Amino acid sequence: MLKNILPRGRSRSLNRTQKAAIAGVGALGAAAVALTAVPASGQTTTTSEAAPTAKVAYSTKQIQDVHAGVTGQLAGASQKVAAIEAKKEAAAKKATAEKKAAAKKAAAKHEAKESTSRSAQRTEVKKAAPKSYPNNLDGWIREARAIMKKHGIPGTYEGIHRNIMRESSGNPKAINDWDINAINGIPSKGLLQVIPPTFAAYHVPGTSKNIYDPVANIVAACNYAADKYGTMDNVDSAY
Repeated sequence: MLKNILPRGRSRSLNRTQKAAIAGVGALGAAAVALTAVPASGQTTTTSEAAPTAKVAYSTKQIQDVHAGVTGQLAGASQKVAAIEAKKEAAAKKATAEKKAAAKKAAAKHEAKESTSRSAQRTEVKKAAPKSYPNNLDGWIREARAIMKKHGIPGTYEGIHRNIMRESSGNPKAINDWDINAINGIPSKGLLQVIPPTFAAYHVPGTSKNIYDPVANIVAACNYAADKYGTMDNVDSAY
């Protein structure tokens, strides 16, 4: 403390020299205090305490558990991917199979349609081109019998052939110019020697209207014989 530096009874006024002395004493005191705060080793001492170091615990089991968990997740993901791929493959196979089945069905349907069309064409051809017969006595009788069958006119091949040979010897241009019909101006004509009025009365539609046409002559004569005798088979002489 500096209050006792001055002697009692003296004036409290300080001159310049006194002020300087007091300042010097204050500076020395401050320096002494500073020196007492520095340790002898020259190192600075800190007053704060260091925080204790935290202990870290290591466990192999935990690492293994983490590794197992990751492995399990990867395996699960792989299984899911495999399942998705399997579904895609199955869907692709199914689509391919359905496509093949549809194509096969379409081909079968097309073939059936073509077959039906060909069958219809054959039927049309048959209708458009009737069965042909040879241009001889055998062909004339067989064609005449086919027409007779459509119209329900009886007569066998043998019965028709037998009467033709007796009446004209198989000559479609044969004409009788000596019997009563000839005398009356209506001579018998053709394979079965039919007079014109009988031919006109028993003519079958669809055949020629020419009395010398062999098929038309046979059909008209057999139609007349069926009406008068039941069938040409029952005729054994001039009728």
